[in-house]
Amino acid sequence: MIRRCLLSAVLIAAVTSASALAAERPNVVVVLVDDFGWGDPACYGNTVVKTPNMDRLAKEGVRFTQGYVAAPICSPSRCGIITGHFPGKWKITSFLQTKAGNKACAMADYLDPQAPSLPRMLKDAGYATAHIGKWHLGGGRDVTDAPKFHEYGYELGLGTYESPEPAAPLGLKTTPWGPQDKLEPQQVPRHERSKWMVDQTLEFLKKNRSKPCFVNLWLDDTHTPFVPSEEQMKAVRALGEAEQRTKYKAVLAALDVQLGRLLDGLKGTNTLVLFLGDNGPSQPFARVRSGGLRGQKLSLYEGGVRVPFVAWWPEVVKGGGVNDKTVIAAVDFLPTLSTLCGARLPKGYTPDGEDMAPAIKGESPARTKPLFWEYGRNDTSFAYPMDPKHRSPNVAVRDGNWKLLVNVDGSGVELYDLAVDPKEDKNVAGDKPDVVKRLTELALAWRKSLP
Repeated sequence: MIRRCLLSAVLIAAVTSASALAAERPNVVVVLVDDFGWGDPACYGNTVVKTPNMDRLAKEGVRFTQGYVAAPICSPSRCGIITGHFPGKWKITSFLQTKAGNKACAMADYLDPQAPSLPRMLKDAGYATAHIGKWHLGGGRDVTDAPKFHEYGYELGLGTYESPEPAAPLGLKTTPWGPQDKLEPQQVPRHERSKWMVDQTLEFLKKNRSKPCFVNLWLDDTHTPFVPSEEQMKAVRALGEAEQRTKYKAVLAALDVQLGRLLDGLKGTNTLVLFLGDNGPSQPFARVRSGGLRGQKLSLYEGGVRVPFVAWWPEVVKGGGVNDKTVIAAVDFLPTLSTLCGARLPKGYTPDGEDMAPAIKGESPARTKPLFWEYGRNDTSFAYPMDPKHRSPNVAVRDGNWKLLVNVDGSGVELYDLAVDPKEDKNVAGDKPDVVKRLTELALAWRKSLP
């Protein structure tokens, strides 16, 4: 009898301990905005349209001024978030498309399910996991054998057309930027997609409130074409304004409304929101939307890879902080969330990113690892952007405040001191031969190491 009571007490203690741990660990929602310029939120300098909820994120969280993604285009950028690796390691270097198009870019057709996976790591640690929205890491077009969401560790997968399991409200056969007069049955109009995704996110969190949750909320907005409703346009229209400018403002303002709904729905919960773009903006208005940074989507200059980046965790972090010292990147998510969520790193795993948990908590640690990028495996599939001022060399490295760009054949070297020249106006390669030599060797050795 005594032995049975002792055993019961041990079991109760174990369950209580596990429940307490689950209660302490945060929900995590990664809000990824598509083609999002560093200067799109008002808190990053946008004076064209108000974004009160993005500003609220920054006011209640930590706003980073040196936040980076792993690539200047969607699929490899997303690969970096999932794996914590530079995406070329997994043969993803441009947007995933048809098999022929992928082959022309020397790419895989989808992210290898054997790759390290952030959602799988968190699922193994007891998290409920969901992907909601744009995937673009395999599936769609003629790629019919892409792995399902569960193979990456997601319990729920509600993808767009460019995924292995598209959700009917997001379109089973068409992209979100297709003709709005040819919507499929159940498909929501383009201007309601962000609302639908936020609704699904809040519903998933509600259904799984007994344990911590991880959700990728990966939005279609602000990818072109801009397709707002007339009501959304009316809310921001200025007299005599060009129609395309009004559409841009309307899409950004409508997205901001949905972000507010998300934050309101998270009140009273222990939730960490990581808010960022997947790469820089595309035309039109790329120059305005990049906040004055050189480059855009498809460029390794800052405007292509530096993005708005906010960590919001009101239960833990005092809001209003601006971190202009820490260089933080999306490849840091996997090791960082391993620490913050009490999860074990995958067996044998060596991250390309680093643990930035102190930065998420409001400190300003210095980065210890360099960041690398590539874009441009050939001159045909990667012949963008067309503007020569914003088309970069095809390999880049940032180490400390130095950023070097170089072509894979060693030509076209450019060196910038980002501490004094974040707009990359003054190439100082001729003045710093030792820095050029060191970083060129580092960048080209890294590029050579990729498959």
